[in-house]
Amino acid sequence: MTQTIPYWHVDAFSARPFGGNQAAVMVLDEWLPDDVLVKIGAENLFAETAFVVRDATGAAEWELRWCTPTYEIALCGHATLASGHVLLTRDGGDRVTFRTRLSGILEVVKAGDGYELALPAIATAPDSAANQAEAIRLLGAEPLEVFRSELGYNVYLYANEAAVRALSPDIRGLEKLGKDQFIVTAPGDKTDIVSRVFVPGGGVDEDSVTGSAHAVLTPYWAAKLGRESFTAHQASQRGGDLTLRLDGDKAWLGGPCVTVVEGAFYL
Repeated sequence: MTQTIPYWHVDAFSARPFGGNQAAVMVLDEWLPDDVLVKIGAENLFAETAFVVRDATGAAEWELRWCTPTYEIALCGHATLASGHVLLTRDGGDRVTFRTRLSGILEVVKAGDGYELALPAIATAPDSAANQAEAIRLLGAEPLEVFRSELGYNVYLYANEAAVRALSPDIRGLEKLGKDQFIVTAPGDKTDIVSRVFVPGGGVDEDSVTGSAHAVLTPYWAAKLGRESFTAHQASQRGGDLTLRLDGDKAWLGGPCVTVVEGAFYL
């Protein structure tokens, strides 16, 4: 018997179609087997598919999980923003909360013409160029400094936006280094900061707009800039603009969303 699952295709961190980062959002009555969730992620072929189920524990309104085309991940920002957009548009209200398996309680709130998403601020510590020699070689240019989180986030600082845009990494080489995120960043030309993000080991060669990477960049750049709020641009082919705000142990990411497809997924 065919199962019909409500389905939305959302461009997150964009006010227009064809910008920002694409996410599928699927509202389930109950959890499907883990392998089926990953197969659906592969079928959708977006960086992430978000799955939501009503939270029976009372800790939040919804449970939330995310799958790339190859595996389930611990945290995804843009697909969480997309999920908030879908549910707040469909059900009304100004705020929605999600219970996740590895990243705690997340929330999305309406903010002007868009939304703000609260993610755990992810701290990094200085790493040595020698320790990161292979990744730096594959990125193709020596950074000014390297920071790393034990959660698998690597940050490489460059002098300016032009240097970030000029990078042409060896993607297949980076893929062999595992599922880490390789985040390159610099002061921006039209925004306070700019970045690009590569996650080839996770099935995403270059991500369009990466919420989890900005949960890393928010505390990193807040310390450098000496202020808690600033603007960001992810310089991917699709591109996306964000507002970033550090509030204690939370990184608030702001931006609009647009729904480009609404329908049903048949399983």
